This record gives sequence, C-alpha cells and structure tokens, in this order.
Amino acid sequence: MATKPRSIFEDVTETAKPVAATGVIDAKSRGARGGIRIWLMVLFALVTLMIVVGGLTRLTDSGLSITEWAPISGSVPPLNAEDWNAEFEAYKQIPEYIEQNSGMSLSEFKTIYWWEWGHRQLGRFIGLVWALGFFGFLIAGKIPTGWTGRLVLIGALGGLQGAIGWWMVHSGLQEGMLDVASYRLATHLGLAFVILGFIAWYVFLLGRREADLMQARRAGEAKLFSMSTGLMHFAFLQILLGALVAGIDAGHAFPTWPLMGSGFFPPDPFQITPIWRNFFEDAGLVQFIHRMSGYLLFAFAIVVWLRARRSPNGQTRFGFNVVIALITLQMIIGIATVLYSAPVQIAIVHQFMAVLLWVAILRGRYLARYPLAQSVRG
Repeated sequence: MATKPRSIFEDVTETAKPVAATGVIDAKSRGARGGIRIWLMVLFALVTLMIVVGGLTRLTDSGLSITEWAPISGSVPPLNAEDWNAEFEAYKQIPEYIEQNSGMSLSEFKTIYWWEWGHRQLGRFIGLVWALGFFGFLIAGKIPTGWTGRLVLIGALGGLQGAIGWWMVHSGLQEGMLDVASYRLATHLGLAFVILGFIAWYVFLLGRREADLMQARRAGEAKLFSMSTGLMHFAFLQILLGALVAGIDAGHAFPTWPLMGSGFFPPDPFQITPIWRNFFEDAGLVQFIHRMSGYLLFAFAIVVWLRARRSPNGQTRFGFNVVIALITLQMIIGIATVLYSAPVQIAIVHQFMAVLLWVAILRGRYLARYPLAQSVRG
C-alpha cells in the first residue's frame, strides 16, 4: 500500500519506548542525601561552636576547674552548697590553685567551673546529636550506598576527641603544671579541625548527585587541586602552631610588630634544656615560629590564588578569591592580637577566623576537584 506523502514541516513523532524501572535500586543508592546533609550541617555548626567555647575556656583559664572525668555523672552540675564545696576543695588540691589562684573565692570558682562544664556538656550534646542522626538514618535504611563508614568515622573521631580532651586536662593536674601541656592542647584542637574538615567535605559532596560528581570530576583541575591540598595541610600546621602559642600564653610575649622586641629574632631563645623543649615551651621562639609560618602560608596562598585565576570556571575562581580575602584578614587580626597582647576578644576572633579560613580552603579544594557546571559563556 502506498504511503501518504508528508510535508517537510510536519511534526514527526515516535512511539515512546518503555523505560526500565530502576527506582528501587536508585533510591537505595541515593538514600536520604538531603536529610543527612542537613544533619551534618547541624553537626558542623555545633563543632564550630565547640571550638569557640573551647577557646574561651582556655582564654579564661577555666579548663582545670573540673578535676575528674565522669562522662555520665559529670553531666549533672553541683546542685547544692555541699556539692559546690566538694568541687572547690578538689580544685584547691591542684597546682593551678596553689601557685596561681590561691585565695580565689567560691563565686570566682563558680565562674570558671561553668565555662568548663558548659564545654564538656556541649561535647556530650554533639555526641547525642550524632548518635540520634546516625542510628535514625541507619534504622530507616536511608544512608546512601558507601556512606555508612564515613558517618561512623565522624562519630568515632568525636569519641576519640572526648578521650583526648581528658588526656589534655589530666596533664594540667600534675605537679609543677599550671596549665595543660601545650602539645596536648594542639592535639585536641587539631582533631577538632579534622572533624570539622570531614563534616564540611561530606556536606559539599552530598550537595550533588553521585552521577553529577563523577561527571564534574572529569572537568576537574588536577594541578589546582594538588596545590589546594598542599595549602590545606599548610593551614592545618599553622593551626597547630597557634595552639602551641595559646598553650603557653606566648601571645602575651613581645607585643611588637614586625620586630620581636628590638630585633627580628627573639632574644635568648634556647635557654631551656633539653634544647628540643624550646620549640614547645619558649614563648618567644614559639611565637616567632608561628609568625614565620604565617608569612610563608600567606605567600603560598598567593601562589595558589594566582593559579586559580587561570581557572576557566567562574565559581572556582570566586572560591579562591574568598580564600585570599580571608587569609589576608586573618593575618591582620593576627597582628592585632600580637600588638594588644592577645586580649580575649581579639584572640577568640582570631580563632574563629581560622575556622572560616579552613572551610574556605576546603571549599576551594572541592571546586578544583568537582567544578560546578556553568554556561558556555562562563
């Protein structure tokens, strides 16, 4: 039978072919990505708050006010005069009170006690939020394929952080110690930034589908990703050095800039024996190392930023613009911290800025690996 001729302008349609039903498998692999992402954002905010509260606890010399580690019973504060007197008597037995705070009133003790109790209570609350979220998603079968181990890692690191926190506090209760050991403080703060980094990275990844991430990675910039990874590690080292400065109150030494006193190098930097202890305990030398590392970090950040300016992706370029802006601001705040002998207000802003810079570097690194889609015109 002859076929009726068609106009060249006539629409041509095809019978739709049946599409294989893959919803069950896809749903299992995707899981509740949006819900988990929101839960991780809440954890991120809580960990950031924990870092700030921890910094204030350190700056107010409150960290040794509770002299025992009681993960369960310690969640209940003193409820009557007898309980308060018992806590105060325990504090009176440690070197910090005997050599530094002798004569402190009960009212003054309560102030530092509440700072440390609040710090520990916030840690317990973070653990509870993690447990409720993780086991809730697990029981509901909503965790995406491949994500269970990642979410367990966050909880495990949080538990380890609690143990390291007591390991740190315990060092300050020993004979001859007026503060916690600075290297233990650096370990405690460093792990907090590691936890924060993992959470931020996971939030970035969960913001897009796995298929989109795989496609974006093919357009990633390997060189820029490698350089931003180096910048991330360098920034982490600087955070640890900052913790060493805080651990021995080195920020109060040499309130001058750009020189340290009357010279570039602090005077008499190697008076402690054995000599390696000077790198952790000599206030002038520790502050000098922190300064020099800051200059080098700033210089390397400029190199990475210049490389990022050549990126064809506008969002990637903007991400590294944020990094260079924040690191410049952080350096200015650091100088102000030195010039004013590390007052609590400026010092805590300096620490909070470290959190913002840390996340900005991670965001830039993420965009270098998984650039966002953009129009042909950019």
